[in-house]
Amino acid sequence: MSTITRDAPKASSSWALGGLSWLHFLNDGAANFLPGVLPALLVSLGQPIGRAASIMTVLLLGQALQPAMGWLADRLGGRSLIIVGVLGTNLGMALIGWVSNIYALYAVLFLMGLSNSLFHPQALAAARTLAKRRHDSVMSLFLVGGELGRGLWPLLASLVILDAGRQNLWMLSAITLVSVPFVFQSLPKQSPRLREITPIIWSKHWRAASMLVAFVASRSLVLLGLITYLPIQRHQQGGSLTTGAALITTLLVVGVVGNLGGGWVSDHIGRKNMLIISSFMIMFALAIFLKSSGWLMWPLLGILGVAIFSTLPISVLVGQDIFPENRALGSGIALGFGNAVAALSLLLFGLIVQHIGIHSAFEVLVGVAFLSLLLAATLPISSTQ
Repeated sequence: MSTITRDAPKASSSWALGGLSWLHFLNDGAANFLPGVLPALLVSLGQPIGRAASIMTVLLLGQALQPAMGWLADRLGGRSLIIVGVLGTNLGMALIGWVSNIYALYAVLFLMGLSNSLFHPQALAAARTLAKRRHDSVMSLFLVGGELGRGLWPLLASLVILDAGRQNLWMLSAITLVSVPFVFQSLPKQSPRLREITPIIWSKHWRAASMLVAFVASRSLVLLGLITYLPIQRHQQGGSLTTGAALITTLLVVGVVGNLGGGWVSDHIGRKNMLIISSFMIMFALAIFLKSSGWLMWPLLGILGVAIFSTLPISVLVGQDIFPENRALGSGIALGFGNAVAALSLLLFGLIVQHIGIHSAFEVLVGVAFLSLLLAATLPISSTQ
């Protein structure tokens, strides 16, 4: 009887973590499928390539609200924002199948970004409550669901559009409608944090938070630049829609190894060391990738994905530790605000693409990766944290 008593909570926590990761898979798949179908979408709406950066930016700008949603999540507690968020991103994906002009597309994309902001802070905080020890490894297991969704959905969406047309993107959203009733009861409930809790001391945290946002933004800009323009570059070279989407899938799905391994390695060598090593790998792999061609591109994209995503769980945990008074807010700042800065920077990168071409613009990203390395080396965190 005592064995059953000890094992039941462990099994319950594992089921809850699996449910959270599955919803993360569905949410991030819906919120990030667009790059795989962007060439076809631009053609169907009669838009030039120059619109690609603005389209992706609008999608990601809603993530700038993640800090505010983190504050709201801590005040509300519970698990409602997780469900509202994942349903909203999937509704947006279905609606993209029916938009007929660029302005309707912008409206739907902002809805998806806002829904994404609702989902992440509460889900990230819930995942941390399930970790009794080795927070880095548990956070990696949660995040792997999202990265698989980000990687697979562009390819799946491109296949749906080629076989059934853009109007049938709703078929991917139907998976979420079926899943939510089964997963909802397993999600951990979080107690609301009352106004009487210790207030956030911004003067104490602003420097570390600013450096973390700059690090996340520079790393994310490298990723956004690649996933936005790699399919377009392939399309310009005569490649198919699915080939361009497969490049993104390789980058993101193989990157899951980084999500899992990054947390595990960080538990052993420290977060700061892991961020420095990963940032160097991003810069090195990207520089080699830009000089490669043929089959060699695919393994190099995989290595690049591993390096990029090995930093993700660590960034989230550093953000939570910077703001111990409100961990959901820390998650929102680390992911949402950092990614929003990267999204705005993508507009500038789009102008660079228009002036010097995609391949030359990719070389600019090597410099951005070097900046990310410098920031990783100067982030104010303990090397053994």
